[in-house]
Amino acid sequence: QVQLVESGGGLVQAGGSLRLSCAAAPGSIFSRNAMAWYRQAPGKQREFVARVTTSGNTNYADSVKGRFTISRDNAKSTVYLQMNGLKPEDTAVYYCNLGASATFPSAYWGRGTQVTVAS
Repeated sequence: QVQLVESGGGLVQAGGSLRLSCAAAPGSIFSRNAMAWYRQAPGKQREFVARVTTSGNTNYADSVKGRFTISRDNAKSTVYLQMNGLKPEDTAVYYCNLGASATFPSAYWGRGTQVTVAS
């Protein structure tokens, strides 16, 4: 069973920064899978934020491009999301996903971490 644990969320003022982490269990299949971040705001559907492949290629939602950076450390089985220039509309629960394709997430989700951006 794949276990993913997100951390790093919190309350920040608009324009501020946060760094999210998502750790998979050591020895898991982390290094052989693409990783992605999704988010879900209250009353809205879960949406794609960013994805990083096993080779380090990245892609982003247009709404976060230029502000967010996804990266991974296979030695630590961890994926990161550096979020700069945060806006109130970035407020959501952020989830990591193991094995996401370029189009759809997989069935493997963490429990999420809350990000709240105050205006």
